Amino acid sequence: MEQLNNVLEQCDAVWEDWNDQTVAGRITLLQRWSETVAARGDDFAKAANMIRFQCDSADRLLNKVHELPGPTGETNELYTAGRGTVAVTGDALLTPIALCGQLAAALVAGNCVVVSVEGTHADMVDAVLADLVKAGCPDRVAVRVSIDALNDLLVHPHIVGLATTGEDAHVRHVNRQLAQRKGVIATLVAETDTAHYPVIGSPDYVLRFVTECTRTINITAVGGNATLLELGSGEH
Repeated sequence: MEQLNNVLEQCDAVWEDWNDQTVAGRITLLQRWSETVAARGDDFAKAANMIRFQCDSADRLLNKVHELPGPTGETNELYTAGRGTVAVTGDALLTPIALCGQLAAALVAGNCVVVSVEGTHADMVDAVLADLVKAGCPDRVAVRVSIDALNDLLVHPHIVGLATTGEDAHVRHVNRQLAQRKGVIATLVAETDTAHYPVIGSPDYVLRFVTECTRTINITAVGGNATLLELGSGEH
C-alpha cells in the first residue's frame, strides 16, 4: 500500500502540468506515440489507429473554448479539463487496441493514468508505456503497478475513474469494488466487446474522461479591474 501511495502521489505531482498543456499539444505527442506503437506489428498497428481515432475525437470535441452569452462587460467560456488520475485494467480479454484506446482517451483529456493488469499483459503494457515516454510524454504521467495492488487502487481516494476491458463478471467485480469507495464517486467506463469495440470506438468516448469548466471575466468591476471566476474540478 505504501508503494501505491507513492506512485499516486507522484502522479498527482505531475498532473497539473500535464493538464495545463493544451489539447493540441497532447494530441501532437500522442500522434508521435501512435507512430512508434504502429512499428511493433499488425496487432499494434490497429492499436495505433485507435490512438489516432481518440486524438481526432479530442480535436473535434475538446480542442475548443466555447463562448457563452453573458451581460455587457463580461465574458463567459466553457472548456474541458482532466479529472485527475485514472486507473486502467482488464482481464484476459484486454487487447493492444483496447489498452491503447483507453490510455489515449484518458491522456489526451488531461489525466494521468495508472495501469494494473494480469501478469500475462504486463509486457504489453510496459512496451506501449515505453513507447509513450519515447514520444516525449513526461515521466510519471502514465505508470504500471502490480496486479496485486489493483484492489487498493480501485478504492484509493486519488483515483477519479476506472477504464477496463473484460467479461461481464470482471466488470461486475470491479464495479462492486468501486461502490465500496468512500468520498468522491469514481466513474466506471467498461468495454466488454473486443470484436467491435462499441464503447472505446464510440465518437464521444473521450468525453468520459473530462470535467467541464467555466471561466467568467468581469471587466466592469469597480476601478476597471477585471475579476476572474473559474469553476470546474478541484484544481480549477
